[in-house]
Amino acid sequence: MTFTDLGLHPALLAAVAKEGYSIPTPIQERAIPAVLTGTDLLAAAQTGTGKTAAFVLPILHRLATVPSHPKRQPRVLVLTPTRELAAQVAESVATYGHGLHLRHAVIFGGVGHQPQVDAFKRGLDIVIATPGRLLEHANDRTADLSHIETFILDEADRMLDMGFIHDIKKVLKMLPAKRQNLLFSATFSDEIRSLAKTFLTNPQEIDIAPRNTTVESVAQKITLVEQRHKRELLVHLIKQGDWQQVLVFARMKHGANRICDHLNANGIGAAALHGNKSQSARTKALADFKANRIKVLVATDIAARGIDIDNLPHVINFELPNVPEDYVHRIGRTGRAGMKGEALSFVASDERQELKDIQRLIKRDIPVLTVEGFVPRNDAIAINSEPRPPRPPQGGRGRSGGGGGTKAAAPRGNGGGGGQPGRGPQRPGGGAPGRSGAPQTRSNTSHRTGNR
Repeated sequence: MTFTDLGLHPALLAAVAKEGYSIPTPIQERAIPAVLTGTDLLAAAQTGTGKTAAFVLPILHRLATVPSHPKRQPRVLVLTPTRELAAQVAESVATYGHGLHLRHAVIFGGVGHQPQVDAFKRGLDIVIATPGRLLEHANDRTADLSHIETFILDEADRMLDMGFIHDIKKVLKMLPAKRQNLLFSATFSDEIRSLAKTFLTNPQEIDIAPRNTTVESVAQKITLVEQRHKRELLVHLIKQGDWQQVLVFARMKHGANRICDHLNANGIGAAALHGNKSQSARTKALADFKANRIKVLVATDIAARGIDIDNLPHVINFELPNVPEDYVHRIGRTGRAGMKGEALSFVASDERQELKDIQRLIKRDIPVLTVEGFVPRNDAIAINSEPRPPRPPQGGRGRSGGGGGTKAAAPRGNGGGGGQPGRGPQRPGGGAPGRSGAPQTRSNTSHRTGNR
């Protein structure tokens, strides 16, 4: 099947072709016809499979073929959990709707109210918003949601994770009773199904990927390293492999800042993306990363939700997440739309349980990549067994065993380049994979990390 077979508006087909695509991804092939019929939809697909285009293209088609409200009141509302995801959806709307003369606006916090108020006054067809700021406009009567024809709840699983359930219910009460509802999520958890029952009517259900599976195009590995050597290891990998684009995940905001400071001090351009940053700083950091003006973006889980970068070759879990499902979302930033990617997790001795929980969730062992010069002491990390009993005293005050914190000769890199800079909106299909540029290290696949 091609996009032409889906019966989309000629201007949309031209925009898709301009982006270099003719074949829809599985979620697009199934969701676009469903949305065009006007039915409610409950859809789940792995991150990076083209979910945004799966609803943007058909809603643009419907808007283009049905006359606007005389006062140009908003007809489509897309609700997203984060500012970054809202901006990403808006980028897709702008790219694919370029020839349709439709109006849209992004509504989120962290920026001034007045430009958003002015946008509502001028008239809009599509509103892409985060819940908090949208409710502010609705309460101030600057936003009229009484003519919404299609409501899209995007990344619904993250919405629930972030505690937006009450805001979602408030927004739903402001919408007309007769409307089309679309719910998109990475998973179909029990909570998602419960939420769906509150506002979807006889929905068509599409489940592209098994629950909590990881993208097959992502090469997943772990490397065992002492906590105090993680920042040095990160610098080593980036420099030795000549990595050009790396997304690093940290658990905490202050930890992300420290990683950035260390990278910048070692001549590697980096910026942090987290909730303590102003919206302008977050927008600049993401733009600089996409344009390859900096090599590394260090993000927390919530801030990184919605990041969509073409050909992103490397994701590093500097620390394993406390919630195993977040691992799936993290590594889904690479290997998008069929592209190849690499996800490497730094695992310290106190992260053994998190690793076991992740492997139990994804139902697979993650192979170990040994980086020479950063191998912990023999008894520092025992992933595959219970902690070993203490060693007998060796005499003297020095520690026995080698290599605990002493950096050995660095392995040679292969000089591979990173991914190409992204072109903006989420794209319908895939493309040619970039080189991973990994340093020459030994993949210790015989040291398996079982779940016991």
